[in-house]
Amino acid sequence: MKTILLKFAGPMQSWGTDSHFNNRHTDLHPSKSAVLGLVAAALGWQRNENRIATLNKIHFAVRVDQSGNLLEDYQIAYNSKLDRKKGTYVTRRYYIQDGVFVAALGISQAEDVNEILAALRQPYFQPYMGRRSLPLPVDFILDVVEGEPVSVLRDFPWQAADWYQKKEQLKDNTGRQRLSIFAEKDIDGGIGRRRRDHVVSLASSGRRYLPRMEYETFCEVVMPQSRQEHDAFAALGGI
Repeated sequence: MKTILLKFAGPMQSWGTDSHFNNRHTDLHPSKSAVLGLVAAALGWQRNENRIATLNKIHFAVRVDQSGNLLEDYQIAYNSKLDRKKGTYVTRRYYIQDGVFVAALGISQAEDVNEILAALRQPYFQPYMGRRSLPLPVDFILDVVEGEPVSVLRDFPWQAADWYQKKEQLKDNTGRQRLSIFAEKDIDGGIGRRRRDHVVSLASSGRRYLPRMEYETFCEVVMPQSRQEHDAFAALGGI
């Protein structure tokens, strides 16, 4: 099995699996259905195609490298078909701010790996992080590694922003950082919960999902050594 590693990072991202009407919530880490939808879009598949459901065979795991903060965006909208006063309503949309996640896609067939990787590098439809206004980072495709997703995530270098890594180093001098990994299999007695992101259909006329079990486990990554601060006085020969 080969695993494709994808990085989701930016000022904002949103991964809703339980949004209704005017409240658009976000989960605290990327959902499998959203990432598979991104893959299908890159491949050029239409929303109403049944073959999208075949992507569920991909083994999925995601690591939280930088949890970020929850941001609420308060908006006022209106229905243009109604009078402005009668058609005005409030909508709340939630985002993850300054989060960094590493998603791992485990694929058994080499030809499928090559096809998906080529599509992600030159996508047919524009991929995004949950909503169209949220573009992917430049280093979105991190690597392709031999092995299954959780094992690969355990060994992959920490991807948090430099400022965040420095802050965590000041808080903890052990030289290691503990990160959460969410996977589809119970590993080391992980904590499990149901998540409604198993894709049945992404058709606009009726998106359908089934629940699947997701288990949380943990790994430790090595903190990079702190960069030495520049000493201007030492450079000038001062004390």
